[in-house]
Amino acid sequence: MHIEPGVVNGAKLALSYATAAGAGLWTVKLAWETLKTSSVPGFVARVAASTLAVFFFFEVLPKFPVGVSEVHFILGSTLFLLFGAAPAALGLALGLLAQGMMFAPGDLPQYFMNLTTLLVPLFAISALARKIIAPGTPYVDLSYVQALKLSTAYQAGVVAWVGFWAVYGQGAGAENMAAIAAFGAAYMLVIIIEPLVDLAVLAGAKSIRDISKWQVFHPHLHKGH
Repeated sequence: MHIEPGVVNGAKLALSYATAAGAGLWTVKLAWETLKTSSVPGFVARVAASTLAVFFFFEVLPKFPVGVSEVHFILGSTLFLLFGAAPAALGLALGLLAQGMMFAPGDLPQYFMNLTTLLVPLFAISALARKIIAPGTPYVDLSYVQALKLSTAYQAGVVAWVGFWAVYGQGAGAENMAAIAAFGAAYMLVIIIEPLVDLAVLAGAKSIRDISKWQVFHPHLHKGH
């Protein structure tokens, strides 16, 4: 989902600073709320684990350019279920920054656009989870349909933001719209795979009940919410 260099230029970049600032403030709010019920070492451990996972997703998993951006296996719903909204958000921000600084400095001017594109859908699925997961239900007991809803919502949000940035930067001409459509169609592959990854990860966590004692994972994995 990396916005390609040149899609948004000049003064238009100011909007990305504003949207990323809003996403950052919301992340701070979530982090503050999480720390009220979580230990600092546990929170830091989840942020670190999420950051490493994001870095792995970007640098090791397959990625390929399509249309206006690149298709990545970001696995945002997996991060949310394993680590919680605030650690996942910070992991996405830090992992994306590390990847740009170490391996893709050309992506840094687009960092705030990419950050917005990753975080806002994460906040959306955090709200969605409260609606589709019954109170007290451990995440390890989610159904395929619930995992699919979370994954689809996240990836649809990513595609929508990429489309927005592309139209904002380059207009709604036929060529640009075709490139956006190609990108969105390619992301169907991620939507198909991610729920299966979620369920596989949750099944592994379910088989290790003592995992709930590990501060590196979200307490809701086994205890519900």
